[in-house]
Amino acid sequence: MAQLTSPLETAPIDPEMAADIAKFEEMLAGYFAGRVPEDVFRVFRLNNGIYGQRQGGTSQMVRVKVPYGAMTADQLDGLADLVVDHSRGWGHITTRQNIQFHFVELAETPEVMRRLASVGLTTREACGDTVRNVQGCHLAGACPFEVLDISPWAEAAYRHFVRNPISQRLPRKFKINFSGCDTDCGQAMFNDVGVIATSRTHPDGSVEQGFRVYIAGGLGTTPFPALALEDFTSREDLLPTIESVLRVFDQTGNRDNKLRARLKWVVDQLGIDEVRRRVVATRKFLPASATWPGGVPEVVAEWGDDPAGVAAGVTPTQIGQGVPVSLGARAPFDRWAEANVVRGAANGTVSAYAWCELGDVTADQFRAMAAIVREFDADVRVTNRQNFVIRDLTEDQLAPLFQRLVDAGMAKPGAELLRDVVACPGADTCNLAVTQSRGLAKAIGDALEAEGLAEVGGLRINISGCTNSCGQHHASDIGFFGAERRAHGQSAPGYQMLLGGYVGQEQIHFGQKALRLPAKNAPQAAVRVVRRFVDERHAGEKFPTWLERSGGAKEVAIGLKDLDQFPLPDESPDFYVDFDETGPYSAEIGESECAT
Repeated sequence: MAQLTSPLETAPIDPEMAADIAKFEEMLAGYFAGRVPEDVFRVFRLNNGIYGQRQGGTSQMVRVKVPYGAMTADQLDGLADLVVDHSRGWGHITTRQNIQFHFVELAETPEVMRRLASVGLTTREACGDTVRNVQGCHLAGACPFEVLDISPWAEAAYRHFVRNPISQRLPRKFKINFSGCDTDCGQAMFNDVGVIATSRTHPDGSVEQGFRVYIAGGLGTTPFPALALEDFTSREDLLPTIESVLRVFDQTGNRDNKLRARLKWVVDQLGIDEVRRRVVATRKFLPASATWPGGVPEVVAEWGDDPAGVAAGVTPTQIGQGVPVSLGARAPFDRWAEANVVRGAANGTVSAYAWCELGDVTADQFRAMAAIVREFDADVRVTNRQNFVIRDLTEDQLAPLFQRLVDAGMAKPGAELLRDVVACPGADTCNLAVTQSRGLAKAIGDALEAEGLAEVGGLRINISGCTNSCGQHHASDIGFFGAERRAHGQSAPGYQMLLGGYVGQEQIHFGQKALRLPAKNAPQAAVRVVRRFVDERHAGEKFPTWLERSGGAKEVAIGLKDLDQFPLPDESPDFYVDFDETGPYSAEIGESECAT
């Protein structure tokens, strides 16, 4: 097939992407003409990353896959133009390292896809019952703690499964995640397949680097921890192992009930031992399959997967794993460098986080990031806490970088820590959300700023607008999910507060329910918990340890009981209006299109 070019771009488009776009245009024309039924087009549309919004009509959300978060300057510039020409002037980084933007007219989506393809980006299988965006630790290749650089492995998995016939009509979505060490910044422990680099020592004393594969994790309304498939998976066996897990899921997943269709429910039904047996048996005979990749993937051999290593004489620093940020009067650059810079890689480079409030990125900020990548000859990735991390920097570049970020409004200290409240899109655009989670996230952030707590380290806050955990509320120190409340005969926005969620060191602990709250009292509840943690923690103590020492979620909730009260509507009418809304609260739920 001849390469297709966009009328607005001069770069050639990959033939496979061009074929995707041509097929989408054909199906879209058939849908508009009435030849393609609504339900058929809906499945096709989702498999191509085009997702309906609660506003209905022809407004669509476009989700762009960013495998393991890696982006180029041209891609950032391309997104800047797209969000101006086809959306609201800004895009949104998701907790799964996608970038999405809303209110795109359905008729314009082929042109959007064409412009994305011109910079090497695709929406293919970003939604639907497919293998979703392959995630990876955003510090891979720059982390002083990693066992292997998982970047080429995540790239290999992305290349192998995108457009692969075995992954187009699965029982439900299938999520893959890579981490380079057991710190698990990639959050492998709540994915269908979570891969963590590790090593084993043989009897002769030689050390082999490989992986530990975890399967059947998930969040949602019923969270499941991922379980180890086997003690050690060799580099040669990794991709065949992932494909075998996918094949077992395709054969055994529940196709009659989407609410119980994920791999975690297969384990619930068959038991982990039987699932392990089937995966290993499938892998043994996988050489007979035409899709078996065989051995170490070519891209791994080409790129190499050696770890970054630890610099001699340097104590590595790593953001987001309970490192406390000291409070006090310091210069803005010093505060930023302490909270946002990662050091310790053997090659002497450093990495720095750029803060994206609520995960949102304006067109000007996309362009600013593109300019930074070019000016500093740096590498950039998006993180699963909805920020950018700029890598391959030198120490003398940090000061000018800080000024560029100040100019772009992306230089607040504490990206990836407490100030950085994570939220799903919520009732702004999602059919399933019952609350404005983004509005609550901003309110909590503002309350923490007002109390001088925004730069406290060692805990994280995540918010979902419903029980489905797109905001990953189960896995954060302080979590909230939206729920409709009834008070004094009226509907009102509310939240369930959870405490004690944690993922890391090849473990996951889901947050425990503390108490229910009116939405307007949730910021005060968060501030009280943070303030108590700051006042009571021992030196270096992490939130889960403090919480256990304090009696657990229910015991801490006793001190918040006064906040679970709705005033009379006439006394405080704002309690019956959600954040970012002007009219009375109403919980409106539409049909799910598998939101995350």
